[in-house]
Amino acid sequence: MDNFDDARDRMVERQLRARGIRDTRVLAAMREVPRHRFVPAALADFAYNDTPLPIGEGQTISQPAVVARMIEAAAIEAGDRVLDVGTGSGYAAAVLARLAAHVDSVERHFSLAARARVVLAELGYDNVDVHYADGTLGLPERAPFDAVIAGAWGPQVPQSWRDQLAPGGRIVMPVGRDRQRLVRLTRTGETQFDEEILGDVLFVPLIGEEGWPDDY
Repeated sequence: MDNFDDARDRMVERQLRARGIRDTRVLAAMREVPRHRFVPAALADFAYNDTPLPIGEGQTISQPAVVARMIEAAAIEAGDRVLDVGTGSGYAAAVLARLAAHVDSVERHFSLAARARVVLAELGYDNVDVHYADGTLGLPERAPFDAVIAGAWGPQVPQSWRDQLAPGGRIVMPVGRDRQRLVRLTRTGETQFDEEILGDVLFVPLIGEEGWPDDY
């Protein structure tokens, strides 16, 4: 592929806008972030295809439309602090960095966290911190968060994330035991949350103390 800029434009028009993504800030961020830098070099020519791609450690970079859908659902504002669980390649963190004031991204695989830090730094995303930790526990020392986004599927929304969410904050993640559904929780009170189901999805499992066990 000779021109990644053209490929990114086509991705936004054919995969995102055509599927109903309307948030102009999300569309602009997806148009700006070079997804080909977040995949293995051998797969760069496929970076803007409508598909997830392997990134190592049994993990994938989600297809662009899914990333856009989740970030749009989280309704990120310019002053928000965001917790991104499951850094993976760092791509979603980069998109979020275009929209929010600060992003704390958590990854349980050391090699992925290390590579994401390098790529994000090379691209100048200085409002993202990547942490090597159990993301199901959140980051209490960085809380509260205005939004939490998880790129992995859990049996339920971790209580730690609920506790670390600011009033009016949103959690967007795939949840379920027999069937994965994308849900959005909005904090409406001290212990009150509104829950919306946004549709069926397919993600890798969320491993950790408040997720699935290591051998899931």
